[in-house]
Amino acid sequence: MTEYTLDAIRPKDRTAIIDIFNHYIEHSFAAYPAEPVPYGMFDHLCSLADGYPSCVVRDAAGTAVGFGMLHSHNPMPAFARTAEVTYFIRTDMTGQGLGSRILNHLETGAQERGIACILASISSKNSGSIRFHAAHGFTECGRFRNIGEKNGIIFDTVWMEKEIG
Repeated sequence: MTEYTLDAIRPKDRTAIIDIFNHYIEHSFAAYPAEPVPYGMFDHLCSLADGYPSCVVRDAAGTAVGFGMLHSHNPMPAFARTAEVTYFIRTDMTGQGLGSRILNHLETGAQERGIACILASISSKNSGSIRFHAAHGFTECGRFRNIGEKNGIIFDTVWMEKEIG
């Protein structure tokens, strides 16, 4: 069985992380953009997660096969105890418990930072993510109906939350 490690996201992960993200952009509703993003988006993702827990999943060869991060839900101090989660795993690596490991890592880091609530914004067309979050203690807390459109398909944004503090 292949060993996987959770590690800090580094500049050398730029290509792998954006390639994983772009796969979901092009082939699913898991990522909201309609068109692939440039590699410069890596810097934006890292800046969003600055000061929050984040990680990359590496296989035994050191290749990034997934990543996860928390970021601010709202920059106002009143919402400092809440963060949003983002994670993506190479599709050939899903179903192996990597998402659970990432989430556990992010939750532990969040608690250490004083975060008590994690939110997930999920496309209604991404039933796998909705099931994953429900299985990991998230509950649906809101739904914005018919607000998204990708490739001519209208979708809802499902908000799920998990209190961890």
